[in-house]
Formats: sequence, structure tokens, C-alpha cells
Amino acid sequence: MKKALVSRSEWKDARKKLLLAEKALTEALDAVAAQRRMLPWVAVEEDYIFEGPEGKLTLKDLFSDKKQLVVYHFMYGPDWEAGCPSCSYVADNFNGTEKHLAQRDTAFVATSNTSLENINAYKERMGWNFRWLSSQGSDFNRDYHVSFSKDELDDGDVGYNFKDQKLEGTEYPGMSVFVRTDDVGIAHSYSCYARGLDIIIGAYQILDLTPLGRNEGGLPFPMAWIRRHDEYGE
Repeated sequence: MKKALVSRSEWKDARKKLLLAEKALTEALDAVAAQRRMLPWVAVEEDYIFEGPEGKLTLKDLFSDKKQLVVYHFMYGPDWEAGCPSCSYVADNFNGTEKHLAQRDTAFVATSNTSLENINAYKERMGWNFRWLSSQGSDFNRDYHVSFSKDELDDGDVGYNFKDQKLEGTEYPGMSVFVRTDDVGIAHSYSCYARGLDIIIGAYQILDLTPLGRNEGGLPFPMAWIRRHDEYGE
């Protein structure tokens, strides 16, 4: 990559022009966030059961004393030796997040379709301390469209990221938001998948500030370069 050098004043003029576009983007993001908050809710009537260090937990239990609950759907199949590298890339942003969210009446957990034993071992390996529970044995992952059976995949298109498409794997990432009120009980307010998760990935946001950007052109798929943080070379 090579670019012609300019004077500081020329650079400042170009930067101020870009700032206008950045401000417009910020305003657009604010507008989309407002639309997101206006989405209708769907009552959650299923009695989902999760397993954590403290034992069996219901979806209601995951709220603790908070009004909102954010769940990250972490890709980790029952027979996998380790969690998904891309989800691990995302999860590196989670340590310390819970305490900040709690100040805004929001609880945060990750859940995976694997055993708590697998989760705890991988969590220790990665050095994470965020809350992470097993959803294995419940319909939670399937109902929120992040886990699919091999029979479903063989039958044809399945619904992921709000569209029917052919998928190869049985596990996929996502994030779902739930709210709890005295009059409606627990409701589902929002879910996002695939590129919708980019906004919570700090490393991507930093790379987007650089001249090379994410530098993913020519790769088999955009996140092909990502490794678990303990697998990179020096």
C-alpha cells in the first residue's frame, strides 16, 4: 500500500470532509438504535432450563434482579474439542462487560449447546470470567435459530439470520435480548446474527480506523485469519 504524502493542512481538509460522513453515520446509527428500541415484543412462554455452576437455572433466573437480559449465542457443539475461534474472538470483548451493563439494569450471559464441563474447561483456558451457561438439552438454541440438527440441514434451507438458506454447520452465532416486566412477564425484543455482531467486536472497530482496515480481501471467508488468542504466533 502506497499513497502520496500531502501537507498537514491538506490532510486536515480531507479529514474534516470525512468527519462529515462520520457524523452522518453516527446519526444514522442513532436512528437505527431508536427503531430497534421500538420493535414489538414476543412473549416467551417456554420454560428453558440452563446449567451453570450453581445448578439448574430458568431463563427468569438469568435476569437476576435486572429488567433486561442479553444472551450471546456462543458456537460450541456438544462433540467439539473447543469453542469456535470466531466466537472466541467476539468473547474476548466480554470480560468486565457485565458490571457496566448491570448499571443500566441489564444482565449478560453467554450460552452454548455443549456441556458445562466443556464450557468451564475452555473458559479457564481462555482466561475469561464472564457468565457462561450450558443450554444443552433445551430447545433454546433451536428456538432462537442458532443450532440446527443434521436432519434439518439435509432437508434443505433452514432459517438463519431471518432468511432461508443452505448451511453446512450445525451451530451458528447470534445475540438475543429479553426484557421482563410485571405485566407481560418475559419477552423477546431483539436478535441479531452474522454481520450484525460486528458492532460488539472491539478489534474490528479498531481495525476499521486503520489504512489497511480488516485486510480480509482474498481470504476464503472474511474471518479466516482469526485464531483463538492463545494460538497466534509471537
